[in-house]
Amino acid sequence: MKCQKPMSKFTQHPLLRRYLPKVHEDLTATYARNLHKWLLIAPLIGITTGLTITAVAVIILRKMWPAVLAYYLHHHGAIVPGLVLGCAITGLIMQYLTGDPNRHSTEEVIQSYHEHQGAIDMRAFPAKLLAAVTTVGFGGSAALEGPSIYGGAAIGSWLWTRLQGLRRFRLTQRDRRIMLICGAAAGMSAVFRAPLTGIVFALEMPYKDDLAHEALLPSLIASVVSYMTLGAFLGSEPLFNFSSSGTYTMRDLLWSALLGLLIGLLAMAFVITFRRLRSFVINWTAPHWIKLTLGGLLTGLCGLLFLQFYPGTLIPLGPNYEAVGQILNQSHSSKELVVFAIFKLAATAFTLGAGGVSAMFVPLFLTGGGLGIAFAQSVVHSTSFALYAAVGMASFIAAAYKTPLAAVVFVAEATGGHAFIIPALIGAAVAYAISGDASISGDQRLHEEIKRHEPVALLSPNT
Repeated sequence: MKCQKPMSKFTQHPLLRRYLPKVHEDLTATYARNLHKWLLIAPLIGITTGLTITAVAVIILRKMWPAVLAYYLHHHGAIVPGLVLGCAITGLIMQYLTGDPNRHSTEEVIQSYHEHQGAIDMRAFPAKLLAAVTTVGFGGSAALEGPSIYGGAAIGSWLWTRLQGLRRFRLTQRDRRIMLICGAAAGMSAVFRAPLTGIVFALEMPYKDDLAHEALLPSLIASVVSYMTLGAFLGSEPLFNFSSSGTYTMRDLLWSALLGLLIGLLAMAFVITFRRLRSFVINWTAPHWIKLTLGGLLTGLCGLLFLQFYPGTLIPLGPNYEAVGQILNQSHSSKELVVFAIFKLAATAFTLGAGGVSAMFVPLFLTGGGLGIAFAQSVVHSTSFALYAAVGMASFIAAAYKTPLAAVVFVAEATGGHAFIIPALIGAAVAYAISGDASISGDQRLHEEIKRHEPVALLSPNT
């Protein structure tokens, strides 16, 4: 009792009685969003996603695809049967082991964000990751960003169900959508070894014209942790490294704008064609595995025909990470690059349009790079191939995915071409604007869509 009297006098001091409520009010307002919970949840998402994506990357990029690619290049006759087999297996997995074979990858994540409060059916999770491995590993024209974004988002959604009952986190339904985007950012960050790209892409992904701002802090933390987790196993150097001199002129900026305009028009045409093909395939009543078998046949023919025209090691199939280095660092004629871009887009449309499980971020990135170099060689007559490759890459992604910021950041992080950010920004902005609302994702929305359809009250001059 004796020791309580001084404490009682201290707490009853007039200054404390006057200012303690104000301090409490300020702290309550400062921590109203309960941000500190993400300091525990986001790293957990990042570590789990990083480990999962590391396993997928090792299986496809270090074990499966190098062996398949070497076999295809030495035995051209195996390309078509190999693609048919791989896509048929993918179709059977999706048809018999998932509830809806047409819901997967980034499409499922965006749909879940808008329509299902961030919920993803985890019963099909292993099957969809396996289907992604068979799609990409056998040579389907797609890369690892599809399973990585889906895998991270699914892990974030699943962890919400496990942590929801813990009082210390006080998770809400809104938090599930945040954890979904947080996981998607972590997946993108890990697979491309580009944490800032993961953050920006995941925030841009749900909308054509806005960001999912509420997921910023968790995505930031999870992306960095996921990147570090994968880097501990596979290294952290840029995925598609190429040197850049850092010099460009006002003339280059004008040419960058023109290149962005041309690629924006091409991307718009490709997106519209792809969406129509995808709708046709979904509405076709044939079994899913038949659709994908046909898609594998057409994809394989794209690769085989290109090799008939241009024998060598460049082929528009598979994840094509090695093709990025070949296009950036080896000499190719403008005609070869344009033909490669055409076959790459066709192979991508056949693979993913038929229902292949992944996404087309890298195929569009690669196509834009090839077209950018062809533009530099034949139109600009410039030797700054890396500059125009960077502009082409950013422009195609910005136009097709409606993610202009992520496109530029990705080019800077994944290629090491930081010096070309300004030309890439110009090209990406023009391509984004000229392509309108055409988007690869049918579920991507305009953030202010409802407001735009509300009647606007006209004000009188005297109001």
